[in-house]
Amino acid sequence: MARPVLLAWSGGKDAAWALHVLRRRGDVAVVGLLSTVTAEHGRASLQGVRREVLQAQAAAAGLPLLEVAIPAACDNATYATVMADALARAAVRWPGLRTAAFGDLLLEDIRQWRAQQLARAGWELLTPLFGQDTAALARRMQAEGLRAELCCVDTMQLDAGFAGRPFDAALLDALPAAVDPCGENGEFHTCVWAGPMFSAPLSLERGETVLCDGRFLFTDYRLATAAGSGHGG
Repeated sequence: MARPVLLAWSGGKDAAWALHVLRRRGDVAVVGLLSTVTAEHGRASLQGVRREVLQAQAAAAGLPLLEVAIPAACDNATYATVMADALARAAVRWPGLRTAAFGDLLLEDIRQWRAQQLARAGWELLTPLFGQDTAALARRMQAEGLRAELCCVDTMQLDAGFAGRPFDAALLDALPAAVDPCGENGEFHTCVWAGPMFSAPLSLERGETVLCDGRFLFTDYRLATAAGSGHGG
């Protein structure tokens, strides 16, 4: 029997690609997506993706979305407590579920921290993308149909002009050599609207770009209205 897996879902490309990779394996079955959403703003805690977009992504992936509310200024202790409660509830919903997957790529310290937190709750960590060449991975994502936009740019690491740009070949060609092609060091985050993990593309509209904390540029994406036009139609 395939091992049930709960996948951490940020709305970005790495989580989406992790879903795609896991679905191509025969030994696991993703049963649900888990998103941490800021209580104050109703958005994914790092990407800033709207709750409604997260829900639409989950629907396109054909999976239930478990939302976990956390404060916008969330320390590690609070995060660990909230996540432990969420995992306990997930284990009740899906008996036998004791594995959580994350789309982590390179940062071993974060990976080890996740493993330790999960182990305390009796869970195991799965990181299907970890250790891959991020330059090759970024190109593979694009070649196989993943479509996303940059929804957050750290202006201390990447020029503000990259805010809101598509995650495409032109972007990869334009990135400075010091910037990871997948933004693994926090240089940028993305909002996915299409890919092989979705039954159909999402139609999104781009909103305003806002500077937060004097450093992070967040570009807003919402579900397109019937009268409007957006990605995916």
